[in-house]
Amino acid sequence: MKTLYIECNMGAAGDMLTAALLELTKDPDEFLKKLNALNIPKVTVTKEKSVKCGITGTHVSVKVDGIEEDENMHDHHHHHDDDHYHDHEHHHDHDHEHEHHHDHDHEHEHHHHHSSMHDIEHIVKDLNVSAKVKKDVLAVYSLIAEAESHAHDRPVSEIHFHEVGTMDAIADVTAVCLLMEELAPENVVVSPVHVGSGQVKCAHGILPVPAPATAYILKDCPIYGGAVRGELCTPTGAALLKHFATGFGNMPVMKVSGVGYGMGKKDFETANCVRVMLGETDSGSDTVTELSCNMDDMTAEDLGFATVKLFEEGALEVFTVPAGMKKNRPGTLLTVLCKNADTDRIVRAIFKYTSTIGIRKHVVERYTLERKTEDVETPYGNVKKKISSGYGVTREKFEYDDLAKIASEKNISVAEVRKVIDENR
Repeated sequence: MKTLYIECNMGAAGDMLTAALLELTKDPDEFLKKLNALNIPKVTVTKEKSVKCGITGTHVSVKVDGIEEDENMHDHHHHHDDDHYHDHEHHHDHDHEHEHHHDHDHEHEHHHHHSSMHDIEHIVKDLNVSAKVKKDVLAVYSLIAEAESHAHDRPVSEIHFHEVGTMDAIADVTAVCLLMEELAPENVVVSPVHVGSGQVKCAHGILPVPAPATAYILKDCPIYGGAVRGELCTPTGAALLKHFATGFGNMPVMKVSGVGYGMGKKDFETANCVRVMLGETDSGSDTVTELSCNMDDMTAEDLGFATVKLFEEGALEVFTVPAGMKKNRPGTLLTVLCKNADTDRIVRAIFKYTSTIGIRKHVVERYTLERKTEDVETPYGNVKKKISSGYGVTREKFEYDDLAKIASEKNISVAEVRKVIDENR
């Protein structure tokens, strides 16, 4: 299984993740050319070599109108409709070159345009990227906006971003989403995330590290502090990790084919970088979240609809079992398996689409066979075949939807379609 391991011993930021993944591509210069050709408003992205603790890696520079934001600039730039005229005196004690701010260490009185999630959606809609990348970019931004909304008790519609910070962040997020599409890992394992320690100053006052938005995004993810003072993981970095991770934990046993280092600007006793490793892992165990609840007041139709919606939200498995409930009522046990990173979203969906008032959660380990799909030429044309292998077994099965489509077109049974295909293999 193609696996990407992301090591966050010094946190994570959008530019560092971009730089690390960039080193895994076949032609980094060509990728940057493609990224800059997207014409993200006023943005230019370049790379340069960087050395930390004797290790050579890549530093990515994102410039907006020719200006690169420095380590005093970070993505605590959210504002509300009543906050649009503020003194711009953010001062951050950060340990990376973070992505999302203007230079607030001098006094200035000009006012900046602020972008809402609606504005972000319009910018992303116009990007010349695949539908998948657009979906990923918006999903990452939604995590950030939701976290800021929760931290400030304001609707997402009232969360705004500085214009320069928005362009810088969109470049970082788009770059990572494009790189993930190009690398196409089947499994993404993220190490426990070092978030830093101490406090951070922003326009709202002095906040603890991790910042409220970062802490909210990384709920249900393994994180830790340490001796490094300052903010190591940015909300953007946290959202990217949360969105793409299929699991969190130690590095799996893997045959590594590529290693990338994405460097921050500052120097520490520990190499200030995000390290990524791409390689192959044997089919084996991974961890997922199991959510379950009991209901005795839902119809079969309503449960069927809920099942469909839960799969649409990203559930890995959804199944029901008849259950005897209190007061001798027949009921249903609903069980949902999902990626650990998707737990919050699936929990909300269960509450939204079912009548339950309580959900049980377990983190479980599962064993899976490696799966792949290939096209097979048949008398009916190409039919997809699913192949699962591992642990000394191999199983093959034709895609049911393809067989059903042929059966409908030929006015025969699925069994007849399968028989003809098997006879002509």
